[in-house]
Amino acid sequence: MIRRSEYISDSEWQRFIEFSRNLETPCIVINLGGIKSNYLKMRDSFPYAQIYYAVKANPDVAILSMLNELGANFDIASRYELDLVMSLGVSPDRMSYGNTIKKAKDVAYFYEKGVRMFATDSEGDLKNIASCAPGSRVYVRIVMSDSSTADWPLSRKFGCHPDMAYSLLIMARSLGLTPYGISFHVGSQQRDIGQWDEAIAKTKYLFSSLEKDENIRLAMINMGGGFPASYIQPTNDLTEYASEIYKYLTDDFGSDIPFIALEPGRSLVGDNGILIAEVVLISRKTHTALNRWVYLDTGKFNGLIETLNEAIKYPIVMENDDNEAEEEEVIIAGPTCDSLDILYEDHKYRLPVNLKTGDKLYFLSTGAYTASYASVFFNGFPPIKTYIMD
Repeated sequence: MIRRSEYISDSEWQRFIEFSRNLETPCIVINLGGIKSNYLKMRDSFPYAQIYYAVKANPDVAILSMLNELGANFDIASRYELDLVMSLGVSPDRMSYGNTIKKAKDVAYFYEKGVRMFATDSEGDLKNIASCAPGSRVYVRIVMSDSSTADWPLSRKFGCHPDMAYSLLIMARSLGLTPYGISFHVGSQQRDIGQWDEAIAKTKYLFSSLEKDENIRLAMINMGGGFPASYIQPTNDLTEYASEIYKYLTDDFGSDIPFIALEPGRSLVGDNGILIAEVVLISRKTHTALNRWVYLDTGKFNGLIETLNEAIKYPIVMENDDNEAEEEEVIIAGPTCDSLDILYEDHKYRLPVNLKTGDKLYFLSTGAYTASYASVFFNGFPPIKTYIMD
């Protein structure tokens, strides 16, 4: 079994246990202080960059309010996120409409509210921006090759080939928009820092060729997210990411580094959430089956969708870190009437042999893409609740 002490200190664990003792499962507890520490560390590690928090990672009002007070900017994916963030008093110049898939009426809505920076990756979307948000700054997202070192890849659906990006930025100027920059995303939970090297090199090529051949001088690189949280696969510390990425930037741009935007989500909030689940049932499929099935009161449709294809492997622990407990491999599944609702079957987690119905399991590093991904009413289960621990 995974050792809890490798992920959270004894003092913080006891504080969490006392806070959560009487909470009904399933639920998620968020450590707000930990998110603040992560934000300050990222700000200090990338002093030349502006941080645009990816609201979709966790849109809890307490998190957004704290980040607003700390001076963060915000990456917005929909008009509903826009309304939420603006209700907290955030000015529109601190927001970017980072979704490349959007309706013309939503572009118009953002423009009406004062947002002037838009992502794009297609001619149709660019024309909508020109029509509904005249004069705005646009940055074009380039597609990155799929990488096995990203636990949650984001290629194929988003971005365009660099040649297309080149054409779109020329088209943006002809449509009266401001060709502002290039964006990329190397994949969520990217464990290979070298992926940023390739992306920055492609970006430099576009910067240079557009300025030389078209007299278009771009001003911004949006490097997206990709920085990791602490799951069971090892990753480098954020400071190592920062050091290497700065080296890549100076290798390509020298001392003339453009405005850099970062869109962290997972790396800010992921480590600072703990999902609590109760064991509903334990069974074997045959009398001689080697593995028990452990069914929980939450699953893919209520907070753990990133276990799809077993992509994200959360540290799963019990309350007591018992090094002497006998363990065996299990299959872990959720409670719904859907055969897709199996969390881990190929990757075998080890849980105590004496595990029983009613016991609690704690999924660490579940602060990102859990509550915000949960279904509204599948099988009648209500969305998983979030509790904030200061």
